[in-house]
Amino acid sequence: MPADRDSCELLRAIARYPSGEPTQQIYRLVDKIRDWDSLLSLAQEHRVLPMLFSRFADMGPAVPSAVQDRLQTEYHRNVFHCLANAVELIRVLEAFDHEKIPAMPFKGVVLAASTYHNLTARSAGDLDLLIHYNDLLQATAILQKRGYELKTPVDPDKTPAVPDCYEYHFERQTDGMVLELRWRLELTQPRFRRNLGMDWVWPRRRTAMIAGTEVPDMNSEIKLLMLCMHGSRHIWSRLIWICDVAQLVNASPDLDWQEVIEEAKRSGLWRALALGILLAHRVAGATVPQAALRRFESDTTARRLAQLIQDNLFDAPCSLPTGRMPYNVQLLGFDDRLKMLFSPDFLQPNVRDRAAITLPKSLYALYYLIRPFRILWDRSAR
Repeated sequence: MPADRDSCELLRAIARYPSGEPTQQIYRLVDKIRDWDSLLSLAQEHRVLPMLFSRFADMGPAVPSAVQDRLQTEYHRNVFHCLANAVELIRVLEAFDHEKIPAMPFKGVVLAASTYHNLTARSAGDLDLLIHYNDLLQATAILQKRGYELKTPVDPDKTPAVPDCYEYHFERQTDGMVLELRWRLELTQPRFRRNLGMDWVWPRRRTAMIAGTEVPDMNSEIKLLMLCMHGSRHIWSRLIWICDVAQLVNASPDLDWQEVIEEAKRSGLWRALALGILLAHRVAGATVPQAALRRFESDTTARRLAQLIQDNLFDAPCSLPTGRMPYNVQLLGFDDRLKMLFSPDFLQPNVRDRAAITLPKSLYALYYLIRPFRILWDRSAR
């Protein structure tokens, strides 16, 4: 069902002005809210409850006391989760460091601490760590000793059972902690071969302070590309991902835009970057230098995708663009599209092709001809 219009307008305003002015506009929008349950549900869905709590903290009777109580309860729950994540992250990094395993935390509490300068400013999620693939088995053993259970299917030699797997998912039953180990960051599916892993993020690392402890952190330029890659991969279906980009841009006056743009082109992330910046500017009020903004606005595809996402952010998140070209192919530049379309991985028939048309084994070779037409038909690029 369509999201409540008044709730949508209020969340848009708070995303643009997460604190401070324009107070009068926020008050007017708050005064129009009649369905507070819808507002809280929408804020929860888009992971911006902590932002809503902070904005409502000084609004007094304009916000019903029952709503303030619910927000405070959720805020305290999130604080506990954030602190638990921070403690566990520090301990895991210490265990890895003891075994000489480099690891780069990203998103989650390290993003909140380094970009929002407040460990509890974002909704706590899982722990995400990037490592070298060569350290995967040793890192897995360390986590299992800490009580984690590996949920990702593996072969007898403990390597991934699924082709093109790029992460191991761990869960700990005793406290519900969830941790994901990745050895590659991705924009598209199927795998578009670019080495966006530790070799990409580690050499330019910096540090962030979490609970009084220094931990590795991506530099601002790489972090911006990572956030745009992540948001674009998930079609920017949550408001918090747009706010993350805006917060990083606004909190980084010394951001080297030329380096960001050049690195985006080298790493195949130009359109993901353009899309993320346009959304951060339009939806969350990110302050972008005019010269850089003009370069992003010059990308017709990025402009069109940004408008689609902006229009459907609350009513129909994850809406795909019309046309025959799949969304994740549209994210790539022309050269990268050719490389992807003619890569062995992309041309290899899979279970979805075999499900589209049933052929006897003797005619399986025909799936190589069927696959391009099936992709064009369902526009999944998978």
